[in-house]
Amino acid sequence: MKTPHAESDRKYDLAVVGAGPVGTSLAILAAQRGFSVVLIDARNPDITPRPDTRTFAIVRGSWRLLGATGATADLMELIEPLNGLEAIDGGTHVFGRPSVLFTNEDLPEDDDGEPLGQMVPAGALQASLDKLCAETDSLTWLRNTLFERMETHAAGATLTLSEGRTIEAGLVAACDGMKSAVRGDAGIKTEGHDYKQSVFAANVQLSSPHHGVARQLFTPEGPFATLPMPDNQANLAWYMKRGAAEALAELPVEDIEAELNGRFADFAGPMKIVGPVSAYPLVMQLATRMVGPRTALLGDSAHRINPLAGQGLNLGIKDVGALIDVMCEARDTGLDPGSDVMLEKYEKWRRFDAAASAMFMDGVDRAFSNDSALLKPFRGLALTAANKIGPLRRAMARQASADQTHQPSLMR
Repeated sequence: MKTPHAESDRKYDLAVVGAGPVGTSLAILAAQRGFSVVLIDARNPDITPRPDTRTFAIVRGSWRLLGATGATADLMELIEPLNGLEAIDGGTHVFGRPSVLFTNEDLPEDDDGEPLGQMVPAGALQASLDKLCAETDSLTWLRNTLFERMETHAAGATLTLSEGRTIEAGLVAACDGMKSAVRGDAGIKTEGHDYKQSVFAANVQLSSPHHGVARQLFTPEGPFATLPMPDNQANLAWYMKRGAAEALAELPVEDIEAELNGRFADFAGPMKIVGPVSAYPLVMQLATRMVGPRTALLGDSAHRINPLAGQGLNLGIKDVGALIDVMCEARDTGLDPGSDVMLEKYEKWRRFDAAASAMFMDGVDRAFSNDSALLKPFRGLALTAANKIGPLRRAMARQASADQTHQPSLMR
């Protein structure tokens, strides 16, 4: 990793704006493949970040891509195998609660014996990727540096950064989140809606073994999910009305535990809070385009979806894999990776999947977060069919785990 002087005006093949898991993964993989890369990171290394209590469900295909970066080696003692995904309709039903369970047996055998996925602590994943950024040749890491504006031209883009620094890049990757400044400079609009809900999040100690199964209970008020963690702990997400989740997070721990166990002990067993709790608003946002002049959008800058089934980061990882494949194809055929032709190829590959995933998660949330007498029979039929019809269940498991031949090469 090289750090240039402030007056550097070097031209890079790729400028990555934003250094979360999506941006750092992209920067590392592109540099490993011989592209000159600059990573623009707003984080100040002299300030200790707040603890990140999130746990990511990294599905099989995404775990393969992270393995290609080298980041998984430092995570092996911290992860929990994801061996199953269970969804239960918690509304009132005459004949019990319909449900569906996907397990490792529903996927093709993996050469390395990988399960459906891995549960990965967010902070540990970021730390592992940061370590690789510092060790990767052809990667310039500009820390404590803000993106200010961008101007594109026929041969590339000029980026103005904090302290007056300017750099040139043939391609700019916007990995700077929902409020992406790069997306704004590229003139790309967004559409979506606010769910008027928030998610209460916490880590809990379970009293019953979770066996590596992520469980989701659909209640009329919204989903309640437990995601397996090491030491028989779980990361939980409880969908509530806006304001209620925030209010719950402010209560004493014993009051939170009483509320949790009063509502969900019959589903998850008695739970005890471990560590801090939080709440965040639930929104859906999709960029109307995933590309602009010399610009590609990835991760939350392109799509923020309902976090049902934990597919948000996995979509961003698919974006990374697709852009790497497009860049390598362009170089191998003598084309410009930042040209309109190659960016359109990236957009065609990724836009439908992102939009379809957003609409599907939105539809599931709307269909199951109620106690409608009209919808319940159809919900029950859908869950029962998915659980009983082997080919359908296996196809859905492969989709959920990103274990398919049409995925980017690093995910296969």
